[in-house]
Amino acid sequence: MPAAAAIKVMVVDDQTSMRAMIRRALQDLGFKDIRDKGSAIEALAAVKTDRVHLIISDYNMPEMDGLEFLEAVRKDEVIGKTVFIMLTGSADKEVVQKAAALGVNNYVVKPFAPAALKEKIERVFGELV
Repeated sequence: MPAAAAIKVMVVDDQTSMRAMIRRALQDLGFKDIRDKGSAIEALAAVKTDRVHLIISDYNMPEMDGLEFLEAVRKDEVIGKTVFIMLTGSADKEVVQKAAALGVNNYVVKPFAPAALKEKIERVFGELV
């Protein structure tokens, strides 16, 4: 049973307001080490040099979308096992299926309640304390 405070998180979303909302939800759940980036390209470089335990990434982003980001993470032998939760604005079956095929650990449909995010994280890490 991991303590949320011990889990390092990278939040990736091109919308500043969404990153702030996710950060607040994570802080309310007890997470302390939360980083964020506005693009998957920036986040990929950051997690390669400063590893995290959990990536929470939006699907719909310019330059590199969430699926491309997930694929790049999974192909990297150093960060390839990092827990990855995808945020999507729709429950588009095709996106969900592609993410599953690429090895996503879970996904959350936006808008979401903090309790839903907690449940998705706990499905991967176990109950948070």
